[in-house]
Amino acid sequence: MSLSPSSALTEHLTRLSDALRRSFTRRRPWLELIDRSAFTRPDSLSDAITRIRKNLSYFRINYISTLALVLAVSLLSHPLSLLTLLSLLAAWIFVYILRPADQPLVVFSRTFTDREALWILIGLTIFVVFVTNVVSLLMSASLIGVGMVCVHGAFRDPEDLFLDDQDLAGNGLFSFVGGGSIPSSALAAAAAAAAAPGLVSHV
Repeated sequence: MSLSPSSALTEHLTRLSDALRRSFTRRRPWLELIDRSAFTRPDSLSDAITRIRKNLSYFRINYISTLALVLAVSLLSHPLSLLTLLSLLAAWIFVYILRPADQPLVVFSRTFTDREALWILIGLTIFVVFVTNVVSLLMSASLIGVGMVCVHGAFRDPEDLFLDDQDLAGNGLFSFVGGGSIPSSALAAAAAAAAAPGLVSHV
């Protein structure tokens, strides 16, 4: 028995909310992140890289939250780009989450098959990506965020941080994917993950 559109959306949002909540439990105190007494100049490039690696493991959720904040500020300062992204996301959600799998897509009295709807959405996405300035805006904001993270990671001495073997094994800014938890900053990735089951069921 297939779920109603509202039930399906609620289920996806519940899963996403649970994943975000689990991720936030691994967030480190922000005061520890900005402890001025822990900032020193790295001795060499290799020392800086080692520091970045350890800090990424320890402050992973904080760093991703920082990236999300930079992206959010960038999008809020460009309302048209934000509206474009929200419209594109709404189109994907309407076609692959809110619409039941056994119900055809009808637009202006024209019925579209699932394959036709998919290609239309792909074409629309490509148009938005390459014709508008949304991608350049997101890339610029991402580079700024990554730059901030790298500078902090290089100058923040990790000697006072407690890193266990699990932290080191899970090294990497986006290694939370392997652990099954989704941080708050990955809004686009989280939305894609939430839409994935609906996409599979339609294709």
